[in-house]
Parts: sequence; structure tokens; C-alpha cells
Amino acid sequence: MITNWIIMMATCMMGLSGGENPQTNPKDKQQEKEIYLAGGCFWGTEHFLKQIEGVKTTQVGYANGNKKNPTYQEVCTGTTDFAETVKVEYNPATAELPFLIELFFKTIDPTSLNKQGNDRGTQYRTGIYYTDPADLPVIQQTVNRLASAYKRPLAVEIKPLVNFYAAEDYHQDYLDKNPGGYCHIDPSLFKLARNARMEKPRPYVKPDDSVLREQLTPEQYAVTQENATERPFRNAYWNEHRPGIYVDITTGEPLFVSTDKFDSGCGWPSFSKPIDRKLVVEKKDTSHGMIRKEVRSSTGDAHLGHVFDDGPKDKGGLRYCINSASLRFIPKEKMEAEGYGSYIGMVK
Repeated sequence: MITNWIIMMATCMMGLSGGENPQTNPKDKQQEKEIYLAGGCFWGTEHFLKQIEGVKTTQVGYANGNKKNPTYQEVCTGTTDFAETVKVEYNPATAELPFLIELFFKTIDPTSLNKQGNDRGTQYRTGIYYTDPADLPVIQQTVNRLASAYKRPLAVEIKPLVNFYAAEDYHQDYLDKNPGGYCHIDPSLFKLARNARMEKPRPYVKPDDSVLREQLTPEQYAVTQENATERPFRNAYWNEHRPGIYVDITTGEPLFVSTDKFDSGCGWPSFSKPIDRKLVVEKKDTSHGMIRKEVRSSTGDAHLGHVFDDGPKDKGGLRYCINSASLRFIPKEKMEAEGYGSYIGMVK
């Protein structure tokens, strides 16, 4: 009886303390997400993605095809509509989805249809396949931002994952098993992936009024805090044509990029759109006997200028007429050093 009791106690204690791998934190598992990336031959794509800090597991397989349990030979016929794809499980606290997509783009020609490196066929198309509908706007926004760096339209599919079948065992971790094996990706990118670290979001905070008075010039303070307007053609950026980014002079938050800047002839910097409409607030302005839409920065609540509907039609028809005094311009070549490297892809 005593022996049986001891055995039962030991079994219960094992059940309480040893039912899970002690190295696996259930909370960490709950925080993991998944995305499916098709970037040509999955041998190199998988090897690249597994190097990234925050990527927990990778698995190569076949996605979004028209039959069950396809073989590699069947996929290569081009009749199954499958794409060679890598399933990526990742921790968004360390590697957010935009960060992964930005790195993924370094391994592909996103303008090439059904061709990556020396590989040709529908199975080598590029794609981003998601299982969480909440990821779609994030994917679209990231890809649209990256698209500005290319002259040709992108050929990257963005679709929900319909199905995914793991590839044969010999395909898994192929370049680990065969270090000299075929790879369409430049080997130097593997080191880049290992060293890549996601930039932590910068906290943009509006300073106290006393700080603003000390940091800003009298004109910058009058424009941003007292709704003044600087003189046309006699301001810093009305004729600025260099590639770069324009940030809120009061907080440093990015607002506009040179890609969206155009010459309106009004004497002030003009943009077709902000980087993100959430970064600005539009308010009805009835001053000076006119009805206009004032534009203010969301975080800094700084007066920026006004928005009008007489902008270029091919760019949406809007003209954000902005005071130079409300902005600080960072040239493209200095963006990385000043902490705006993640926006470089938006600047042509």
C-alpha cells in the first residue's frame, strides 16, 4: 500500500511539473504568429528566414494549390498551381511582420513573375499568404511602402492561405544538410539576416511649452503653436528637391516623404499625401473670412498648414500646403543615422 501510494504521488507530481518541456514557455507559444512566404526555390528562402532573430521555426512546403498532398514531382509539372513556400512561426515582440517582409524583399525580385534566379515556373512565383485577416492591412501597407523603390509594378501575390502541405523530408533544412547545395540567394544575405535587428518604435512626445520656446525659432513657434503662416517663396523647403523625409519639428515624428512632394507654384512645400493619414488631423478653419481645412500633427498638435483639393489628379487630387517652419528635413543619406532607416524604402 505504501509503495503504491508513493508511486501515485510520484506520478501526480510528474503530471504537475513534467507534462511540458521545461524549455517551452506556454505564454511565449501564445504570442507566436505565422506567415507563409513564397520567394522562389524554398531551399534558400527557408535558410535565409531561419537566420532572423525572432523566427522560431520554419518549414518548407507547397501552398495554395489544387490537390491534396502533392509531391515535389507533381508540383514541378506546373499543373497543381502550388507555390514553393516557407511557413514561418515568429515572435512579433522580436520580429514584427513588416520587419520580416522588409527582409524577405531583399531575397527576391518582386517585379518578376514566375521567375526567381535561374528558376522558372508558377511554383517559383512570389507571394505572401496569411492566416490572420488582421495581418492583411499590415501586409498591404508594408508592400505598398516598399513598392515605391521599384520602377515596375510588383508581382507579389497577397492572398489568404488556402492550403499548405509540408514538403518531403529531404527538402527540410536543405542547406543545413547540404551546405554547398543550390541556392538562388546571394550567400552574403544570410549574414545580413543573422545580424538584422528590428528597430524599436521611437516614442514621439510633445514637449512642454517651455521646452518648445527654447528649442524652436520664433517663427517655428509662431507657426506651430500660434497658427501663423510663413511667407511664400521665403522659407526653407518650398524649393527643396533632394530625396528624404520631412518630420514634425516639435516631436520628430515622420509626416511626409519627398516622393510625394511636388511643385505647386504656391511658394510653400506641397505634398500629395502624408506618410499615413493617422499622422495628421484635419480641422475646419474659418479664419480670415475663409473656410479651409487646417492640417495639424496628431502627436505634436502642431499647426502644419492646410489641405486643398486642387492637387495632381494622378496622385489623388489633394495638395497638402505645409509651412516649412513646421518641418525638419532629413536627406536620404542621413535617414539611417538619425533613426529613420525603416522609411528609406519610401523615398525615391
